[in-house]
Amino acid sequence: MKVPLPSLDHIRDAAARIAPYATVTPVLRSDALDAMVGAQLHFKCENLQRGGAFKFRGACNAVWSLTAEEAARGVVTHSSGNHGNALAMAAATRGIAAHVVVPDGAVRAKLEAIEQAGAILHRCAPTIAAREAKAAEVQRDTGAIMVHPYADTRVMAGQGTLALELLQQCEHLDALITPIGGGGLAAGCSIAAHGIQPSLAIYGAEPSGAADAAQSLMRGTRIDHFTPDTICDGLRALIGESNLDALRMHAVDVITVSDDEIIAATRQLWQALKLVVEVSSATVFAAVIKQRERFAGKQVGLVLTGGNVDLDALPW
Repeated sequence: MKVPLPSLDHIRDAAARIAPYATVTPVLRSDALDAMVGAQLHFKCENLQRGGAFKFRGACNAVWSLTAEEAARGVVTHSSGNHGNALAMAAATRGIAAHVVVPDGAVRAKLEAIEQAGAILHRCAPTIAAREAKAAEVQRDTGAIMVHPYADTRVMAGQGTLALELLQQCEHLDALITPIGGGGLAAGCSIAAHGIQPSLAIYGAEPSGAADAAQSLMRGTRIDHFTPDTICDGLRALIGESNLDALRMHAVDVITVSDDEIIAATRQLWQALKLVVEVSSATVFAAVIKQRERFAGKQVGLVLTGGNVDLDALPW
């Protein structure tokens, strides 16, 4: 599904729109992790964002972009967890209904968070096609406005506010790296970052078991079907068409990492930063470890996307 990409002005407008609701998240450093990889690492802690993930930025911008007539109809999305929770929380700030389609097998802690935020849950099979079909059905039945997790201009603009914020906090970055799932974060951050600092090198980190973005860039055409096999539940989505276009336009270099590398990186982040982060977040650090020669001596911004972890099912 092709949607227009946001501009830098759209992202700046989004930043103003969500400012009353979103948290300005901190950037943390670790001498031990710097020494480990030979670079200066700046961790943007979106695990401390409202709802525990960066997703609140895009969802909030989408909700508050609606006209009063549209908002009265409520919103609907499909999500394995964080986007659904974010949309439910954003909808609550405006007092409107939120419908969230969730796949069977989603992380229990994330489903509980979505329910606690006040959303109406709708179950479906654990495939991208089933999620899209069920969301379309709920949209037809309720009249709710669709807020796609990543193939939505408003959502991408909201996610891009993260890069605006990071570049204000760290003015001398050489590189920025984000995880890649559906590509909303990578697209928004690429547009924002290059709008401010065109020379910034931008990277994506992707699980090797869900490397459709890396393969699509390599083949020159988008892979439109795949079966993900990764521990990173937040990165199993197929990259959106417009999102992939943004990666091409901004020369985003995607680094793939194995689940074993991701798990090791997650544990190191917990130990060094004293923060709870999801395995999806740790892909960025795993990528820097894997290709440390590429980042050696550089100032690197790493986006820790979320911290909604099932503490009863830690990977170690």
